Amino acid sequence: MQFSQIFKISLRSLRTNKVRSFLTMLGVIIGVSSVIMLVAIGSGLQKYVTDQLEGIGSNLIMVVPGKMDLNKMGSGGGGGGLNFLNSKLKPEDAQSLVQQSPLIVNAVSGVANQAAVKYEEQKMYVEVQGHDYNFYEVMNSPLKEGDYFTEGDEKDGRKVAILGSEVAKKLYGNYDPLGEKVIIADDRFTVTGVLKDRGVGSSNLDDNVVIPRTTAQRLFNQQNVAGIYAQAVSADKMDLAIADVKMILLNRLTSDDFTIMTQKDLLGAVSSILGMLTLALAGIAAISLLVGGIGIMNIMLVSVTERTREIGLRKALGATPSLILTQFLIEAVVLSVGGGLLGILLGASVSLIISKFAPVQLTWWAISLAFLVSAGVGIIFGVMPARRAAKLNPIEALRYE
Repeated sequence: MQFSQIFKISLRSLRTNKVRSFLTMLGVIIGVSSVIMLVAIGSGLQKYVTDQLEGIGSNLIMVVPGKMDLNKMGSGGGGGGLNFLNSKLKPEDAQSLVQQSPLIVNAVSGVANQAAVKYEEQKMYVEVQGHDYNFYEVMNSPLKEGDYFTEGDEKDGRKVAILGSEVAKKLYGNYDPLGEKVIIADDRFTVTGVLKDRGVGSSNLDDNVVIPRTTAQRLFNQQNVAGIYAQAVSADKMDLAIADVKMILLNRLTSDDFTIMTQKDLLGAVSSILGMLTLALAGIAAISLLVGGIGIMNIMLVSVTERTREIGLRKALGATPSLILTQFLIEAVVLSVGGGLLGILLGASVSLIISKFAPVQLTWWAISLAFLVSAGVGIIFGVMPARRAAKLNPIEALRYE
């Protein structure tokens, strides 16, 4: 008997029980679509965060308080002991970097604290950051409207504020906030600008409020700063600039008082963490593929039992065990491959819908892997029922009631 004939017989058998065949495929459909969707969400988030971190510039050097092992960032081993509350960094350290190193063209220091921000009846709790007047140059933070605060605002500790785009939207809606008063930690500030949308990452100020550093230090009673951001003269001079930063800071501090980080360090940590998260999501979704395979095996075993007399009759008419084995294997593979194709279509469609509201990136490796696994599921879980059918004794099979 030709393979095409066996294939037609297998399809005819599946069409005889359309509802049962579809329900059997459903487990594979859900499994494949889940893998594709979750990997797409994880990959999209990873790309989105990476793009945002790259937006802060490849020549940015970050100095944070405390000692942290950069080699363990994102590896699950922990990074060490960052301690912003007990920071020993001072605003003067940022000034020293620019004054003492020709490789540092700009540097800013900053503090941060959570505080209530209120306008009329609208109130929200956000992170209020206090930065030097030139923070926008170093942090690449363009304005949507308005003006930045000036060096005079910083020196005099004036109560002026720049709102993140989300803060402005939630507090003022469609109303123009420029020149309006906003209450920050029970003090009245004048809104001078609104930042452009930035998204996630270290450069994210969408949900923050920025005020002069001196004002923030007085408002939150913080003498030292939570971090320093320095801008190297160019990306290819980063190693030399980092060496200068370390040498200058060690004149006043110890090596345990600060950690120097770069965009590359952050990208490596984020990529590692989100990569593991994506794989974990894929692994969780793959469990449903295993369940789908077990479902195929159970249904095929039931099918063998129901068709025992048919199998006995075919054997009596000359069908070999290999033909019977092939037929049932084909049925199992058709169920799993068909479920895999429908799962790909469903997963890709839902991912495209989600992409309208969140960062999503379809990956060919996830689609290919999910499909290959679904096909493998049909072969692996179809072998046992197929072998059972092939080993049936034709005489006993014909007598089966």
